[in-house]
Amino acid sequence: MMQQRERSPSESLFWPVLWAVALHVLMFAMLFVSFAFAPDLPPARPVVQATLYKLQSQSQATTQTNQKIAGETKKTTAPVYETEQLEQKKAEQEKQAVAAKAAEQKKAEEAKKAEAAKQADAAKKAEAAKKAAEQKKLADIAKKKAADEAAKKKAAEDAKKKAAEEAKKKAAAEAAKKKTAEDAKKKAAEAAQRKALEDKKAAALAELLSEDVGRQHAIAETQGDEVAGNLDDLIVKLVSERWIRPPSARAGMSVEVLIEMLPDGTIINASVTRSSGDAPFDSSAVQAVRNVGRIAEMQQLDRATFDRLYRQRRAVFKPEDLGL
Repeated sequence: MMQQRERSPSESLFWPVLWAVALHVLMFAMLFVSFAFAPDLPPARPVVQATLYKLQSQSQATTQTNQKIAGETKKTTAPVYETEQLEQKKAEQEKQAVAAKAAEQKKAEEAKKAEAAKQADAAKKAEAAKKAAEQKKLADIAKKKAADEAAKKKAAEDAKKKAAEEAKKKAAAEAAKKKTAEDAKKKAAEAAQRKALEDKKAAALAELLSEDVGRQHAIAETQGDEVAGNLDDLIVKLVSERWIRPPSARAGMSVEVLIEMLPDGTIINASVTRSSGDAPFDSSAVQAVRNVGRIAEMQQLDRATFDRLYRQRRAVFKPEDLGL
């Protein structure tokens, strides 16, 4: 049987060192993977323990080598842990920054939405106000139109009423004018008829008076009363002297005047009993008689003769008799 060869110290440490390095590499890989996929949890301090199994044939050199490896492992593990802590802190900060940014973005979006809602509400209110203003404007226009129509209708009615009143007034004026013309025509006809009647009466009275005067003269002549005839001529003479000829006096006119006297010859009244048809001529004869005032010669008559002939004496005056 072949005797087994005894291992050297270097050969005895090869495999433990290899396994230790492999274990560290695996642990580092697991740490990086867990860091990349780790949930948001408080960081945990990893504990890496390397266990070296002593071999029964381990020597002092092996022990030193193992200690040296453990020291190197410890040196290597400390920076790795600090790096992991920094990376984790950085990741937390980035996550917080992302969360803050997301919160700020969400807040900005909410503010934007609120502003948009506010603007929409303002636009809605403005639209409602505009619509209300338009409706009010339309209502005002309709109201104004109705008022204009009412005013136009009232103006038309007033104009129609005024035209009717004017027509009524015109008809009344025409009727009044026609009535006035008819009244004037009727009055003129009545005046003409009355004048014709008066002229006829005056002519008859003149004829009667002429006959009366003639009869009186005949009586006076029969009785031999020459004084009465002379007094008549005296009256005509005195009136002629005081007569003022009016422009309207013409030949052929005659007016009968009633002379009222007292026994002493004072003329107390003179009035027209038969008109000549010309008022100025009639007035001039009456005024001439009144201007005589008193005929003193009347005292020559006895009272009976005076009362019978001259207390009320009718005298017919003509322009020829008055010295025309």
